[in-house]
Amino acid sequence: MKTSARNQLKGSVSEIKKGQINSEVVLSVGDGVDVKAIVTNDAVDEMGLAVGDTAYAIIKASFVMVAKDKPTNISTRNIIKTKVLEVKNGMVNSELKLGMGDQVLTAVITEEATEDLDFKVGDTVYALIKANFVILAK
Repeated sequence: MKTSARNQLKGSVSEIKKGQINSEVVLSVGDGVDVKAIVTNDAVDEMGLAVGDTAYAIIKASFVMVAKDKPTNISTRNIIKTKVLEVKNGMVNSELKLGMGDQVLTAVITEEATEDLDFKVGDTVYALIKANFVILAK
């Protein structure tokens, strides 16, 4: 599978909570990290998703927000503790490679935010991803 999205996290479906229209699908991607996705019930049915299935969480790097401190009182469903592995500075945007267990999450944020927050290799940071921004593939 090839996509333009920088993040393709392989994991195992650990939970599916069905609602009237949408489902919350929890994908365990290793080392105790879960990624939650909100998808339609039709998508769950068409993909034949079931607990135990292998699936991929596909996330555009620009959908990943980064915080130095763990946020509280926030609606974002995915708050993932990570370590900064690499910082690539650009004129407008920066690219951060964030380690989470055996997998790497890429975030693209503004250069201004990178400077203001002073991200450095080795920093512990939190990746924030809205569950609606996660696409599932099987």
